[in-house]
Amino acid sequence: MCALRAAGTGCEVVLVTKGSLGEGSTAYAQGGIAAVTAVGDSVLAHVDDTLRAGAGLGERDAVRVLASAGPDAVGALEAIGVAFDRDDSGALRLGLEGAHRVPRILHAGGDATGDAIQRALNRALNAAPVDIRTGSFVTDLVVEDGAVRGVRVLSGERTDTLTADAVVLATGGAGQLYAHTTNPAVATADGVALALRAGATVTDLEFVQFHPTALTDGTLVSEAVRGEGAVLVDERGHRFCVEAHPDAELAPRDVVARAIASAMARQEGRPVLLDATGLRETPSATAAFLAARFPTIDAAVRARGWDWSRHPVPVTPAAHYLMGGVATDLDGRSDLDGLFAVGEVARTGVHGANRLASNSLLEAVVFGTRAADAITGAARRTTPVSPGGAQPARTPAAASAVPRRTPTSEPFSREALQTLMWEHVGLQRDAAGLGLALGALDAWTQAAAPPRSRREHEDVNLLLVARALTAAALGRPRSLGAHHRRDDASAAPPVDTALTSAVLPEKVA
Repeated sequence: MCALRAAGTGCEVVLVTKGSLGEGSTAYAQGGIAAVTAVGDSVLAHVDDTLRAGAGLGERDAVRVLASAGPDAVGALEAIGVAFDRDDSGALRLGLEGAHRVPRILHAGGDATGDAIQRALNRALNAAPVDIRTGSFVTDLVVEDGAVRGVRVLSGERTDTLTADAVVLATGGAGQLYAHTTNPAVATADGVALALRAGATVTDLEFVQFHPTALTDGTLVSEAVRGEGAVLVDERGHRFCVEAHPDAELAPRDVVARAIASAMARQEGRPVLLDATGLRETPSATAAFLAARFPTIDAAVRARGWDWSRHPVPVTPAAHYLMGGVATDLDGRSDLDGLFAVGEVARTGVHGANRLASNSLLEAVVFGTRAADAITGAARRTTPVSPGGAQPARTPAAASAVPRRTPTSEPFSREALQTLMWEHVGLQRDAAGLGLALGALDAWTQAAAPPRSRREHEDVNLLLVARALTAAALGRPRSLGAHHRRDDASAAPPVDTALTSAVLPEKVA
């Protein structure tokens, strides 16, 4: 969206991607895009729902920008060919998801909204005056006199430098930090690592959203399934979410994910069950509804030999979305001149401590467009200081006080990193586990050789962000939203967790 908007104003735009065009998380988004389009809904209601889901950490000004721009964002997507689902009367078909007070989720192709948006974007980009460079991995930002003036790009074995007046990070999240994730393989925290190495402020990394319902191989099962009435039960058939929150399965994601984790612990780690068998009067009617409403999920479930119209299917939480990231103002500017960030890599202040379902696609469209307008001069600066409300960066006090302990002498591998993060920096954390994780991360960082291949560069980025995320989690002793501390020191004051490269090991920074 940013590239299209900027190119449309006459800018010379180069779009650099390490994979193929559109290879990222967008195409996997099943739930849809949240926007106020119905009579009876309001921007104020969308703002309040977003702030409530964010556990009070979201910034009202940023959320108001997001919700107010929803109708225009939908119109912009329709203009490039996204066909949202409509009923027989031609009205938009709206779904309900967790923590939304009313149905406001637009879908395309049932549960293929992200794929429909990505395909439309690909068509528009291929027809636009945009220089698209695939298979090109950005290894570092070029910083001159305190300003970002380009990027270094690895293509095969060749490294080139591209100069630019502005660089926009749109690199997605960090799901590959964890052993279980809904994210594709390309989500290796590259943009956050680039910003850290360059000295930009990064904050709120401790807030990692774990989607409550994924199949055991990480395949996402949209929250919209629960929005249609599916329930979660344990092995005994007990519906446990009603004990965790008044909204049961439609509570904020962090609440549902922890309820599932607790239920799994009570049954020796085995998955819980998502029961969609009662969505219609008969199994045949339920099967027809599931196939029509959720064609992608239905195909995935049945490919694994399960008939979810007749039997519940096993699900577990999985790392899904990074609420923190590069701190920005309301136009995507970081505190490093010339550097912008949009989408999941950015911390705009919208999501707080827990993202409201289906706000991610909306955020990408809204802030991608605003960043382009800021770059091209169509928008004035919205915040002259401290982007995204972040405070001046400092080393989290709680993190520096905890001793590091290396758990084993196991050499670094991506799989070892993912297991470590899942066990100690996952859904539930405590000081002992976080200190153990930091010890291992420090040891692996000190032993790392200079990266040469794309995968080695990704591993360096994952290590860098894993350490920053773990330090941030140590720096917040209180549980909040997606950050849950088993050893919650409830009387302790909150600690700022903004990070820059100054707190990182010298070898990496």
